[in-house]
Amino acid sequence: MTGLQRTIEFINGGNVDHPPFHPIIMRWAAKYAGVRYRDFCTVPEAKCGAMIRCARDFGIDWVTVMSDPWAEASAFGIEVHYPDDSLPVDTGGHLPDAAGAAALKRYDPLQNKRCLNRINEIIEFKKKVGDEFFIVGWVEGPVAEYVDLRGASNASLDFLMEPDPVEKAMDIIVDSAMEFISVQVRSGAHCIGVGDAFCSQIGPELYYKFAFERQKRIVDHIHHEGALAKLHICGNTASILPGMIRTGADIIDIDHLVPSISDFAGMIGPGQVFSGKSDPVTIIQSGSPEEISRSVNTDFIDSGRRCIVSAGCEITPETTVEKMKLFNAAACGINL
Repeated sequence: MTGLQRTIEFINGGNVDHPPFHPIIMRWAAKYAGVRYRDFCTVPEAKCGAMIRCARDFGIDWVTVMSDPWAEASAFGIEVHYPDDSLPVDTGGHLPDAAGAAALKRYDPLQNKRCLNRINEIIEFKKKVGDEFFIVGWVEGPVAEYVDLRGASNASLDFLMEPDPVEKAMDIIVDSAMEFISVQVRSGAHCIGVGDAFCSQIGPELYYKFAFERQKRIVDHIHHEGALAKLHICGNTASILPGMIRTGADIIDIDHLVPSISDFAGMIGPGQVFSGKSDPVTIIQSGSPEEISRSVNTDFIDSGRRCIVSAGCEITPETTVEKMKLFNAAACGINL
């Protein structure tokens, strides 16, 4: 059974040999493959080669374009510095105020290097692995992208003090994301992830005001294009998880900070699954074999047996090869 087959069958409620194994690997993948992180972020062949090598060496069922949140931000004008072997950092170009954000213009993903790189990564994956693995593209959600463009402190004030221009800007962000999604799906992505990390920091009231309907619109567009949708929000999302589920996303990521999946297991519909949520540091990086196995099995049972095996966020670069093998063994050992 291929990674693609296992993932699709599991989401659809079919028979699989074990739940899909979808650890989020970015810095870990680059380190394992001996790729400088600057190249991992900016050279499609480097990222794809690292992801494919990790997938084949560790029984991982997906390959993704994930590396950093700055592709779309750079298309909107944010200046980004790429250190030799560390995470990219924004160095300028933030929008001066909410009114400036409301005047945002849509970008052409084919005319921006980072966006074009993402498209080329999907094309490279399709060329190298075909339908062997579940190929996942990516866009930033409206809240996360607005925060990237204004900075966290300014954005937080805007949400409270100037909601009208914020909403105008977010509509432009969503329109741009939808165009970017269409190109990624046409290039071969089976699924599009939507990362809206800052939503866990704004509370349910602002989540439903700014994010929910826009996330649902993005998910609906992904489905219209013929792909599956994955919704990823870092942090303790317990207060907004009912809304995340109601977006209709096929895969709902659960961060390790969410106390338990069991409270939400009855909310997902047919064709929806969770993904998560072992603590990437205390369990996957530093836990014993027994702790890793227990965490994976607990999450699977708590989800009503509807959970892709993953950590609650990115696998740390300090995680050893041996621990990754144990993580995979725990996924493969789940009794269906």
